[in-house]
Amino acid sequence: MKISTSYHGDIEIDNQQTLTFNQGIPGFLEETEFVILPLPEAEAFQVLQSIQTKEIAFIITDPFQFFLDYDFQLEPQEIEKLQLQQVEDAAVYVLLTMSNSVEKITANLQAPVIINTKKQLAKQVILMNPAYETKHRLFE
Repeated sequence: MKISTSYHGDIEIDNQQTLTFNQGIPGFLEETEFVILPLPEAEAFQVLQSIQTKEIAFIITDPFQFFLDYDFQLEPQEIEKLQLQQVEDAAVYVLLTMSNSVEKITANLQAPVIINTKKQLAKQVILMNPAYETKHRLFE
């Protein structure tokens, strides 16, 4: 399938790469299909690109690379919605707020994106842990 993207122009993707957000992403509820693409020249970051809308693309990263003590448990209803059978089937990403200054890049640890890698189902989950906020600096 050919899609238009914010960072890669027009590209061909495999349908098996498509992630389904059954409930969309908060603020973008109509956007239900995304793909994760590499971010050129920034291996630690990826792009969560909407398949439907070229302009909707989020920079994401694996939070465990930057926050070694990041830890949470999903609520049973979230596990059920994602159809997760094993913890190994889950991938975790966080949305980043980018800046011209590296020191100002922040990660949203309060609302990680959880992906069932076996079924390609995804959901942005809101954590009720007061230790996690929407803007944690990625680099100190």
